[in-house]
Amino acid sequence: MTSPMAPAWQVSRWFNSEPLALADLRGKVVLLHAFQMLCPACAMQALPQMQRVRRAFADERLAVVGLHTVFEHHDAQGPVSLAAFLHEYRYDFPVGVDAHDEGDPLPCTMRSYAMQGTPTLVLIDAEGCLRQQHFGVADDLALGASIGRLLAELPAAVDA
Repeated sequence: MTSPMAPAWQVSRWFNSEPLALADLRGKVVLLHAFQMLCPACAMQALPQMQRVRRAFADERLAVVGLHTVFEHHDAQGPVSLAAFLHEYRYDFPVGVDAHDEGDPLPCTMRSYAMQGTPTLVLIDAEGCLRQQHFGVADDLALGASIGRLLAELPAAVDA
């Protein structure tokens, strides 16, 4: 059974990165973590976990991307607050702000991935297929094993 293609991200603004599309990351395993900065599990567990993953794996093979997907407390979690939050905690991985359609409280990417809330962890393989989606905080060892399996599918690195 083949995995479905991961939906494209709908992002209204990027932090720590030029505009980034999922298609730009083909050839790499992608760890996308949807979060809200006012979500306790996100702030205390999921975001620090992303930072640990980013430091543990080579950027050439794994892309770590945050998605600020706000579905509550919209006024308190705007771009100015997010910029201060990312700076204060020194999160330097790319973070996109999930776009909203007028009148819809749920962000576009959150809806297209049928996310239940935050934090939501998404693993996408090098071909752009959705391989895992997990609502809540994932165990570090289980996440490392999942990433390792996807990295093992990549062609061996060729020394130039």
